[in-house]
Amino acid sequence: MQSRQKNLTVVLEDIYDPHNAAAIWRTCEAYGVGKVCLIFDKQKPFNPKKIGKSSSATANKWLDFEIYRKTSDCLDTLKKQKFKIIATVLSKQAKNIYEFKWPEKVALLVGNEHSGLSEEAIRLSDYQVYIPMQGMVQSLNVSVATAIFLSEIYRSRLG
Repeated sequence: MQSRQKNLTVVLEDIYDPHNAAAIWRTCEAYGVGKVCLIFDKQKPFNPKKIGKSSSATANKWLDFEIYRKTSDCLDTLKKQKFKIIATVLSKQAKNIYEFKWPEKVALLVGNEHSGLSEEAIRLSDYQVYIPMQGMVQSLNVSVATAIFLSEIYRSRLG
């Protein structure tokens, strides 16, 4: 637990599929994420500690969770803790993750599988980032995308 990155938090806004959430938690645990925030604004809440018994789901016992009903409540709390809110989006304002200078305290904001992040979440973010892709498909599964973002944050912190 000493290797936890207290300056790295993942925020999941309205994740629909608990299996995607469990896959994200396994990646978070692998990269030493200190905390996962779940926002259930439009989606039905689920308890992160009660998701299945698969190996992905058991990673939840090593993570701290905070659950919010409103996006603004979660992001305001993180900003008070001096986190920079980094929204994962495809937009003209978004920066390529491989060229982005990651701040010391990162709250990585990931959106719903179908609709992405809410307008409110994007508006409240400090920065926007995207994963550059070469193929015809311009989106990835939310758990795969989160793994790529966390891998790049980890790599950039190695020096």
